[in-house]
This record gives sequence, structure tokens and C-alpha cells, in this order.
Amino acid sequence: MTATDAPPMIQLNNVRKAFGSKVVLDGVNLDIPKGRSMVIIGGSGSGKSVTLKCILGLLAPDEGEIFINGEPTTTMTVAMRERANRNIGMLFQGSALFDSLMVWENIAFGLMQGEGMNRADARDIAVEKLEAVGMDRDDADRWPAELSGGMQKRVGLARAIASNPAIMFFDEPTTGLDPVMGDVINDLIVKCVRELGATALTITHDMASARKISDRIAMLYQGKIIWTGETRDIDHCGDAHVDQFIHGHIEGPIKMDLRVA
Repeated sequence: MTATDAPPMIQLNNVRKAFGSKVVLDGVNLDIPKGRSMVIIGGSGSGKSVTLKCILGLLAPDEGEIFINGEPTTTMTVAMRERANRNIGMLFQGSALFDSLMVWENIAFGLMQGEGMNRADARDIAVEKLEAVGMDRDDADRWPAELSGGMQKRVGLARAIASNPAIMFFDEPTTGLDPVMGDVINDLIVKCVRELGATALTITHDMASARKISDRIAMLYQGKIIWTGETRDIDHCGDAHVDQFIHGHIEGPIKMDLRVA
């Protein structure tokens, strides 16, 4: 099997998910090639987070199949799922740091709790990853509450890369950051993903971030992937919904439910 016909690192086939009568995912099909960086864009409530949670196994799809590195995840046992997730690094939207743990302990949490690594070795790796995201060694012994939002995001990124994962997920990585710090985080994401040779999946509505960190972009609208392609092609994709979203136009096929007081 050649690199061109190798199975995608992540594959979604006709994935459906509803909450009561609310259909969120209505037949999502998406392939993410190994070693590529895919960004899913879409408006608030479009199902981006639900898609990510289904891939992670936090939610079970009602229908369809999800494969990670060729392995079907929807039929995995809990133990199998836990093993699969050890190859995944995750940067959460709000960084999700533990207030009661020092910075290095946050970074090394998965190494110690998931892999049983001793504290001394785990700390060494945590400091190394902290420096990889542009922070000082002395920051290792600080508490999360002592850090700015941008620094907390860097710590979250350091934790995501601590185990050198094959797959990385980024949940709205620039939310809550000013444009300058957001761009710093984007640069760090690109650097870390390339150095690891990882497959990356990001969900965001920030087009500046999406353009910078992705090789490919997919747009989720009304529960379906309506366009996917190379990032460089998105401005000329020919889809009116995508064009309206990426340029932020009010007029277009995407209608917002606006109530005027």
C-alpha cells in the first residue's frame, strides 16, 4: 500500500447524532489524511464540538462509523478506547488547567496518571515541553492562577504535546485571546504539529486562525460537511455558504435568527 492509498488517520462515514428531536449531525462524511492539519469551520451550534466529542468517544453517534488509524472506534471497549486516546493530544478551549496543580504537574498529568511515569521523569518532560511553547523553566513551579490567559493557553498546548501524540485536537484555540496573542498561539500550533509530524484536527470559527494552521478546511452546515478542500482553494470554492461564512457577510444563503427589540 502506497502513501496515496493508505487509509485516512481519521475517517467519519455517515455519522449522525441527535439530541431528542434536535438533529445536530445529519450524515457527516470526512477523511483526514495522516500528517495533515484539518480545520472544521462553521457557525455557533453547527455541530463542530459534537463532531469532536464523537471522534474522542465522549459521545456515541446514533448512526455511522468512525475510524482512527483504520480502527473502528464505535465498537471499541472502554479499555481499547483508553489505549487509542493515549495517542491523542488535546488543547481545550478554556485550557482546562487544574487550579490545584502547579504548571509542570498540569503538563505531566497524563504522563503520571495515564502512563504511570515517575514524578522526576515527568517533570523533566514537562519542563522541556514548556520551553517548546516559549515559556521559561521557572514557570514550571507557578500556579495556573498566576498566569495570563495567553500563558495558560501555552501550558495547555505543552500538555497536549507532552506524550508526543500522533493525533492532536484543538478546540477553538484562539477564543478569548487578543489578536496578537491569538497569532502567537497559531504559530506555536503550526510549529508543534510539524515537529511531531502529527495529524491535527481543529474546530474554530476564527478564519484567521483557520487559514494559518490548516492544510485543509471543511465546512459544517446544517449537520453536513458541505465543502472540503485545500486551504489555498477556499476563496475560490464556488460555494455560496462557504463564501458568506469566510467573509462574514450578512447577505447570503446562511440566515440568522435575529430578533430586533
